[in-house]
Amino acid sequence: MGNAARAPHEFSQTPRLQQSASQSQLLRHNLPRSTKPFAEQMVSGMQSSPPRVRERSKPTGWDRTRLGVLVPLGVVVAVAIVCIVVAALTSAQRADDVALERERQLLTRAIDNHAEWLMLRLRNTVKSSASVSAEDINQSPAVVQPRLRSWLGSLIDHDLVLVVDSAGAIVYSQPGQNSSDPELSMAAVSRAHAIVEFMRGRTARMPAGAMRLLGGAPSMRHHGVAETVFLINIRDRLNLVSAIPIGETSAAPSPFLLTVRTVDQTMLAHIGERLQLADLRMVGREPEPEGHNAYEFVDGNNDRIVRFAWIPLKPGAAILISVIPFIGIALAGFTILAGLVLRYMRYTAATIAAGENRLRDLALHDPLCGLPNRNFFGDRLESTIADVQRAVLPAAAVFYIDLDHFKDVNDTLGHPIGDELIRNVTLRLSRMMRGDDLVARLGGDEFAVITAASADHATLHEIASRMIATLCAPYSISGHTIVIGASIGIAVIDRRTGGSADIMRYADMALYRAKNEGRNRACIYDAVMDADLSQRKLIEQNLRETIANDALGVLYQPIFNASGDKVVGVEALARWRHPTRGFIPPTEFIPIAEHSGLIIELGTQVLRRACLDGLAWPGITVSVNVSPLQFRRLDFVNVVERILAETGFDPKRLELELTETTLLGNVESAEAAMLHLKALGVCFALDDFGTGYSSLLYLRRFPFDKLKVDRSFVHSIEKAADAAAIVHAVVSLGRGLGMKVTAEGVETAEQHLFLRAAGVHYMQGFRFGRPAEPADIEVRIATPGIYRSLAGDANAALAG
Repeated sequence: MGNAARAPHEFSQTPRLQQSASQSQLLRHNLPRSTKPFAEQMVSGMQSSPPRVRERSKPTGWDRTRLGVLVPLGVVVAVAIVCIVVAALTSAQRADDVALERERQLLTRAIDNHAEWLMLRLRNTVKSSASVSAEDINQSPAVVQPRLRSWLGSLIDHDLVLVVDSAGAIVYSQPGQNSSDPELSMAAVSRAHAIVEFMRGRTARMPAGAMRLLGGAPSMRHHGVAETVFLINIRDRLNLVSAIPIGETSAAPSPFLLTVRTVDQTMLAHIGERLQLADLRMVGREPEPEGHNAYEFVDGNNDRIVRFAWIPLKPGAAILISVIPFIGIALAGFTILAGLVLRYMRYTAATIAAGENRLRDLALHDPLCGLPNRNFFGDRLESTIADVQRAVLPAAAVFYIDLDHFKDVNDTLGHPIGDELIRNVTLRLSRMMRGDDLVARLGGDEFAVITAASADHATLHEIASRMIATLCAPYSISGHTIVIGASIGIAVIDRRTGGSADIMRYADMALYRAKNEGRNRACIYDAVMDADLSQRKLIEQNLRETIANDALGVLYQPIFNASGDKVVGVEALARWRHPTRGFIPPTEFIPIAEHSGLIIELGTQVLRRACLDGLAWPGITVSVNVSPLQFRRLDFVNVVERILAETGFDPKRLELELTETTLLGNVESAEAAMLHLKALGVCFALDDFGTGYSSLLYLRRFPFDKLKVDRSFVHSIEKAADAAAIVHAVVSLGRGLGMKVTAEGVETAEQHLFLRAAGVHYMQGFRFGRPAEPADIEVRIATPGIYRSLAGDANAALAG
């Protein structure tokens, strides 16, 4: 039923019933003044007879109803058909655009493939056994002419083959077998010099009218010079110019082998046939033919190199032809649907009328327990306020009840047990209240009671005490004995009261105060709570901004060995210096962070800062307190692992301090999280041991490395014998379980001597140093002897 999902305490925005005048009158005058017991209410609800169906309307009324349905239905059908047609046309256009883009990509890839093929031929030619060395080309170009002719004869299908020596001179030129344009050859020779200069890195600007298709990737590097294929427009003819270095020399740059291959109409026809690009051609500055698509290749200056045109495929028309039958089917389907709607309209109207009263009842009652819900409660509250203001009632009060630890029941025993617990709470509340009191469930684990009680605070506290005693008695559900608590906020209704929203806001503030004061208690609203709430809201907002700006301070309190002469660790403590209020103690802002959820970000920020600062203190353990809310998050382990990885902090030097409340109702998941972090080397300390449940089961089950004796026992060991006995017992227990024991709050030499004699391993407190900045901790670690020695303290104690 989702009973654990609590509605936020913001009753200024409580939804109200939006009802007609007749319905509002029914709620105000016909709803019972009392809440029946759960069983009686549920049975009476199930046995209630169904409401009578209204008599058949007159034909004229039926005609108006039919017209009122047909017109909207016709509009819906028309809009649907228009949407289908628009969708079909849009899909067709989109298909045409996709097909055109695909054809452009295919054309580009085809040219790239041809360039790769040319480069592969040149690479094989250069690596062949008949190749001429770079030294021969540079030193004896005239002598190696016959060898070059024999070597490069396999490239006769290229339009032009050139060999350029290290100085940039053309030492060999070979026209192709199909080359018949000497002016093209001359222009290509002139462009070859610019290409060689670019490839040798002597100029950073690519030759004008050129586009690099291949080259530049690490796999294409050869002795520091890139093998490259250019797409170049030479004398309005498109050419593929390939360049590759020949061998290598000790000092001078390598010679280059360049080939020119003209992209003619025969090659384009072959590409168009293979890629199904109809009538693929090159066009100049004239417009492309009708029905053709144009696509340009441009150089680095965005100047056009070449412009292709072809007849694109248009699959959109085929899509439209295939969609038209479905449009007809959809139209027929809508027509049939309209007929069915008209046919069953009367039956549906009768069914709706028959269930109307039942739905109204369900809308005003909680489906799980049968109590009035928030809507019913809000209307009844307004009615009660009006009665008090008209002096019909002398006074009244609202008791806003929140069940403590209910979420733990859901988490540990499951939602079915939680639902049954809600029903049992309903029974107890309903039976203890008077007949004219209203008990309602507002949602989750929240209940409210309206009672015509006096405004006397003692009487209200007596009623609240009976409620708490009733609700806190053990429950026996499905073999489980369950004990929960209850916190109650009380708001008095008198003649000065405003609206229902004000009353619920007062009750909510009183409930908030009850929870902050320790739960299982009741508080009555007074005007001071408004100021307290405003102050807390202001602190919460300022704290949120401080955390977002990473401006929260972190101080470190040193932890010493039993002798007090060596720093063995530090504990990270969050500190906040407000820009206007100054230092705000942790006892003030930590509870606000817990209540608002900011403790998650605050704890993560402190943990990260502690790991970063701890890098400067090798061999020193860094302890960080972990909030129950932070530890119970599913991503807590991942957050710790990420911070350790990002900061590089040694997990074996990190110690996480947990309290027993962190483990309540969270046994399995807590154990799994601790074992996971334990495997990384992270240590765990059970903080404030002796002040909570002090469960020995926790010490046996969970992998704690250390026990921390609470400061309250340390402060009392000089005054109370039982405190000293407890300290001895805790130390013996820790040693017996193989755990180290740390005493907190050590302030005097006498406490130090006693704890050392008791067998405490580590100590911290003002005796050894107050929380300090990281730089001060470094000084303290470097000079531990500046504090008084244990021997000196012993002599002083004996002398005293």
